[in-house]
Amino acid sequence: MTSNDSSSARPTPRHDLESSSAATVSAGPGTGPSPVDLLRRLRTRGAGDPVTHVERVPARAGVPAPWPSWAPVELRTAFTRRGVVAPWQHQAEAANLAYEGEHVVVATGTASGKSLAYQLPALATLLADPRATVLYLAPTKALAADQLRSVAALELEGVRPACYDGDTPRAEREWIRRHSRFVLTNPDMLHHGILPGHAQWSGFLRRLAYVVIDECHTYRGVFGSHVAHVLRRLRRQCARFGATPVFVLASATSGDPATAAGRLTGLPVTAVTEDASPRGGVTFALWEPPLLPPDSSASSAVPAQATGGHDGVTDLVQVRRSALRETADLLADTVAEGVRTLAFVRSRKGAEVVAASARRALDDAVPGLGDRVAAYRGGYLREERRELERALLHGDLLGLASTNALELGVDLVGLDAVLICGYPGTRASLWQQAGRAGRSGQEALAVLVARDDPLDTYLVHHPEAIFGAPVEATVLDPANPYVLAPQLACAAVEAPLTPADLTLFGDGAKEAVDQLVAAGALRQRPTGWYWRHRERPEVDLRGQGGAPVCVVESSTGRLLGTVDGGSSHFLLHSGAVHLHQGVSYVVDELDLADGCALVHAEEPDWSTHARDVTDLSVVSVRSYVDAGPVGMFLGEVDVTSQVVSYQRRRIATGEVIDTRPLDLPTRELRTVAVWFTLSPQSLALAGVQSADVPGALHAAEHAAIGLLPLMATCDRWDIGGLSTAVHPDTEAPTVFVYDGHPGGAGFAERAYGTASAWLRATRDAIAECGCEAGCPSCVQSPKCGNGNSPLSKPDAIRVLDVVLANLPA
Repeated sequence: MTSNDSSSARPTPRHDLESSSAATVSAGPGTGPSPVDLLRRLRTRGAGDPVTHVERVPARAGVPAPWPSWAPVELRTAFTRRGVVAPWQHQAEAANLAYEGEHVVVATGTASGKSLAYQLPALATLLADPRATVLYLAPTKALAADQLRSVAALELEGVRPACYDGDTPRAEREWIRRHSRFVLTNPDMLHHGILPGHAQWSGFLRRLAYVVIDECHTYRGVFGSHVAHVLRRLRRQCARFGATPVFVLASATSGDPATAAGRLTGLPVTAVTEDASPRGGVTFALWEPPLLPPDSSASSAVPAQATGGHDGVTDLVQVRRSALRETADLLADTVAEGVRTLAFVRSRKGAEVVAASARRALDDAVPGLGDRVAAYRGGYLREERRELERALLHGDLLGLASTNALELGVDLVGLDAVLICGYPGTRASLWQQAGRAGRSGQEALAVLVARDDPLDTYLVHHPEAIFGAPVEATVLDPANPYVLAPQLACAAVEAPLTPADLTLFGDGAKEAVDQLVAAGALRQRPTGWYWRHRERPEVDLRGQGGAPVCVVESSTGRLLGTVDGGSSHFLLHSGAVHLHQGVSYVVDELDLADGCALVHAEEPDWSTHARDVTDLSVVSVRSYVDAGPVGMFLGEVDVTSQVVSYQRRRIATGEVIDTRPLDLPTRELRTVAVWFTLSPQSLALAGVQSADVPGALHAAEHAAIGLLPLMATCDRWDIGGLSTAVHPDTEAPTVFVYDGHPGGAGFAERAYGTASAWLRATRDAIAECGCEAGCPSCVQSPKCGNGNSPLSKPDAIRVLDVVLANLPA
């Protein structure tokens, strides 16, 4: 029997606006209790103490620096009007490097004022040279819109900043191309609009002095690899027009930012990492929801089923109160205390559930108070998102349950507390989310609420893995052939490729061009390689698995929002329950050809959970370790998956009502995997009976997937897995873990390189869990296509003991 933990690569829409200076003035602290008092009240409201650790992150004084001598008086005066008395030391250092023509990345903490580091040299150059231009790139339209407000508020004559994105009216686009000198956009628009129309942008590109890349740590995995080549295409077009712009990058604190920024841009980059900005103190609590008595376990079924996987929770009984229910109660409690709170929830559905639960609890206590809580997520219409942002900034809302759409982005001044529902996948994201509170310099409270998940359980009992470890390096691979070849095709459409261009695009470019020629996409001539087709190649930067699917109300034709194509099979299949702004809808029909799901409003007493099947075959082996009875491998694999059915479950009890078949197309993925094999004899000697091998491997696979984010910049939904007692390609008991992106995203390579540490942490997480037979805190998976069956916790420990005993450290 083959078991699997399937993967769906999800996009990560993120946006941020950093406070621009040392002296930015914002709203004063909230009127609620202090963070320490608030935490004391929260942790004593139930039976037992759910807090496993409290970390005090002390306040930090700022280190100012004088204005650079090259900064014009007009610019200094404009910043002073906005409350900026002087830059901090890291801002001045980065600005000086950029002004002197050096490519630079400033990688400092949330609210450290990274925007001033690039605004200073860029705006000074625009004021000194009336023909110069600046291009600003953000991962989302929301961040670009916020930066536009920031630059426009300086009221500098002749700069004419403007946003150029998918929301820009057609009538304004020509004016922006001709007249704006500070264009704010995103990589998607650069890829789909500006570079294909480079002839219309020739005047702007010819005078381009700076390219600003904000929140560059978000460009990881396949998305980051695509953006790396979009930037090389931009450099190529600038060079054709005689321009060599300086690149200035801003990043959250990350491991080895200079190397990551260099890989992203293809240029040597200097890093500025010493954060000299002031910071209010943070009280950071690790919170483990309590164990439920056996007769109350069903009460966790409602929120647990909405934790953000494709098929919700397992069929087995939950042993802890769900993180969603716990976060919803904490959000209601903090709002009742008058504390402005942002709750981060990993999934769109989870954010809706947390907001709805908090609203109900508040309305039960004080009718109408629930109106001060809302949900925020991707997929909302632009107008809905802007209104929610405005309401939170102006205090109309006290609580917001958000996906990571607000991890970066709007300058949420005055927040008092952040609740993080489940580890967000990386320490970089954890600190970015925690940094959303305390932005006025006041004390803040951050609470990580652990899910019933191997990694979360491990972290709340090993706080040193959070507070004593460096943040991860950003992983991207521009040489990924599934990224490189399509990007070279896009470049060839913009201008014929030359041998010099192949050097620009780096390793693998010549091989990719040869493949495009063999496939009939390019024609080689003495002057270069030419695109042969009339249409441009369709290239999806974010790896969402196709165009977004529109969610439309059948009776009115009203567009409710969108769901990315990669998730539509799981979330919008016929019969699926879809939540939007607290209202429940049932899907009547999913039309994949037209990219549309028709829904009707309904409040069923059941929820839905899709089930899928996965098959995997080995294509090639890149590297391996022969460790006697154990083998560790890295290589390419083909993964075939199909959503085949869905379960309906009672909301009140979690009882399975029925399982209904689905007829959806299969999906194929060639990617990179890490896998290990064991000899049957070694398993027998370890005490694993042959009948228990499938459950042992399945449990080890689930836990290994859950712990991999400790080692790589990924989360559980970036990777998938499969285990089998005898795989046809290895002819041995095997556990696979693979990247959920075409061509791989670097996660499997990281797992292979840290295999001993990764599997040691996996073994410890299983062994230290207090359950007897296995639970979501150790070996159950929220996205298992086999309903978490079979599983054997004790045998999983034996399997990992065999691997660790033989694998070199």
